[in-house]
Amino acid sequence: MDLKSILLGLEDLKVKGNIDINVKNIKNNSKDVEENDMFVAIKGFETNGHEHIMDAIKNGAKVILAQENEFDKNKIKEFPEDIVLVLTKDTRYALAIVACNFYKNPSKKMKLIGVTGTKGKTTTTYMIRDILQKQGIKVGLIGTVASYVGDKKIADNENTTPESLKLQEIFSKMLEEKCEAVVMEVSSQSLKLERVAGCDFDIGVFTNLAEDHISSKEHQDMEEYFSSKVKLFKMCKKGFINADDVYSITIPKLVPECQFSTYGIDNHCDLLAKDITVTNQYVDFKVKLGDKNERVKVSIPGRFSVYNSLAAIFVSMQFGCKSENIKEALENIRVPGRSELVENKLGLTIMIDYAHTPESLEKILSSVKIYTKGRVISVFGCGGDRDKNKRPMMGEASGRVADYTIITSDNPRTEKPEDIIMDIEKGTKKTNGKYECIVDRVEAIKKAISMANKKDIIVLAGKGHEQYQEINKKRYPFDENLIVNKIIDEMVENKKK
Repeated sequence: MDLKSILLGLEDLKVKGNIDINVKNIKNNSKDVEENDMFVAIKGFETNGHEHIMDAIKNGAKVILAQENEFDKNKIKEFPEDIVLVLTKDTRYALAIVACNFYKNPSKKMKLIGVTGTKGKTTTTYMIRDILQKQGIKVGLIGTVASYVGDKKIADNENTTPESLKLQEIFSKMLEEKCEAVVMEVSSQSLKLERVAGCDFDIGVFTNLAEDHISSKEHQDMEEYFSSKVKLFKMCKKGFINADDVYSITIPKLVPECQFSTYGIDNHCDLLAKDITVTNQYVDFKVKLGDKNERVKVSIPGRFSVYNSLAAIFVSMQFGCKSENIKEALENIRVPGRSELVENKLGLTIMIDYAHTPESLEKILSSVKIYTKGRVISVFGCGGDRDKNKRPMMGEASGRVADYTIITSDNPRTEKPEDIIMDIEKGTKKTNGKYECIVDRVEAIKKAISMANKKDIIVLAGKGHEQYQEINKKRYPFDENLIVNKIIDEMVENKKK
């Protein structure tokens, strides 16, 4: 593609060299660069691409896009004569725009739905996808678990929202597969780091906001966290927001150019759920679908499922989805790692859930406590190198709600798991809840299973869909579904002996 077309939409550029050239591909990792590529230098949290510009040139890069305040101008002397240098104020933003141009703006050719919020993003996107598919609409899905066209996985995702270059490539594949719509999770980090800049969103959804992602590597405070999420609605034509969330109801005043509607349970709104029933297998409620009040059954239990369903219903109504398709899709919904019940030989009720904030942990434990005849056994930890303030809060939440808490490891990353557990334990000690600490997560799960009976429920919180455990910058296989069944298989075999 010609360089002039790739740079369209970028302003205040400083260029050295002849821009009448063609670019084979765009890369932001110098190791991946090949002959006639453009290399975009990004300053990351751990590495700085500007330090690898000469490596990119040696690998064949013919165009260098660098950030003005990061570029060492002395390096120009080392550049071969045929290298084009383009300087910009922000290469993260520039990368997103050139990626859109390079892949010919695929998001403009499909209906794009973005879902943001602290909790509920994954479940809501799956619900939207399943309803639209039931209506006969071909849908792409991008999120925490992976990227799909229909039910076919096309990419694993390292981040909830992929980096801009990867994101546009995925959009392009979805367009090739003739997707009419794409529903995606839009994380606060992706908005802050300009990963979705240039995307043409038709609809934005805001689920809720709770304390999370506050750390030196993510957001400085709740104000920055919220303002990052609000950016989505500056890119949308329509916005659907949770009327029961104190943060989301302020968004319309912040973004008057977006057309907003509301959904909820407790407050006045455009789409209201009434007469809610929660069991250990499902939740159902009444809601107006078209001209009729209909009863909707959702196969993910909990009050939070009502909110996620309302958001999905609202979006699907914009596509003219029939009420029977909405109801059938929600009744059969399955989301990996979100209130996921694990079938097992002992007939125990074991739930895997991604809850990893104080509020989400308290909500899932409180939800299951309502319908559980026996004890609620909570197994959870906290991630390392992340918001330390939430650790004692999560310990307190579990100690207060669960009948028994086992504090263990999550993804310790570069921290000592024992230190993380001590932080959590400070909160648990404030309650009268029974608890113990087991550093090894497999052993913690084993202990929970060994003490449970058929009236109890075990909630394995924090890992959810993740199939790894990150320790000292390495990811080790850790699929809780498989681990649970392996433990139970061994217990069954030992009983036979």
